[in-house]
Amino acid sequence: MSEPHTPMTLPRLAEMKLNAEPIVMVTAYDFPSAEIAEAAGVDMVLVGDTAAMTVLGHSSTTPVSMDEMLVLAKAVRRGLKTPLLIGDLPFGSYELSNEQAVETALRYVKEAGCDVVKLERGGASVERARAIVRAGIPVIGHVGLTPQTATALGGFKAQGKTADQAVKIAEEALALQAAGCFMIVFEAVPAELSEVLVPQLSVPVIGIGAGAATDGQVLVWHDLLGIYGGHTPKFVKPYAELRTEMLRAVGEYASEVREREALRQFPALRRQSCGQAFQPLALGFAAHEQ
Repeated sequence: MSEPHTPMTLPRLAEMKLNAEPIVMVTAYDFPSAEIAEAAGVDMVLVGDTAAMTVLGHSSTTPVSMDEMLVLAKAVRRGLKTPLLIGDLPFGSYELSNEQAVETALRYVKEAGCDVVKLERGGASVERARAIVRAGIPVIGHVGLTPQTATALGGFKAQGKTADQAVKIAEEALALQAAGCFMIVFEAVPAELSEVLVPQLSVPVIGIGAGAATDGQVLVWHDLLGIYGGHTPKFVKPYAELRTEMLRAVGEYASEVREREALRQFPALRRQSCGQAFQPLALGFAAHEQ
């Protein structure tokens, strides 16, 4: 954890890697979650396109639009003071050209107040990352399992298990670093591969299902807290089971509303003050009836 009340910076993140200080990243999609992340002292907050699934109810990350992501990012920005805020470039918002990628990144910074942006994959994304960096916006790369192209990868499956896959991940990570990315996310890759690649990269590596050799970890908010009711990856470690508690609380409330006797126990204004307030209204009804 960084020093309390000290805004996170890129030089500080680089220093944390050098000093082997673990970097803490979580996702968040609204103001209350951002406030909690702030109070908990996390280092970085990602407004991830996972919102498509955890917040908007889609079966994958690809349907979410840039306009929807901006609404979420603006809400998160209002709840943060010290963590670095990351805007995730949604599918279809940067692939067409460098110009499109820069325009999308600029919207995150200007309209939502994001500090940096993140994009997925190597290949053409390397050029997109380079263009965004040249425009003055810091970029995080993302290799391994890239959810936006999960269909092409055979589904939400671990990557890097074969020699060819491992070489591809290594080449993409090095290319993204050379393009100017200040950090790279490794998702769903073997721990052994992370152990080999992380020391070869000068930028911090954040892992999610990538073993303990990375420079930090990230978890999706709804997975971390046990809220999401859909498929949860095997590598996720939930730190609470809030969905169960939420179901209990809402169910208890619904039961009490439906039981007249229990309903009488609901908080209400004191009888005396209530009577005084409504007395003129009661007199008015009486006069109307006459």
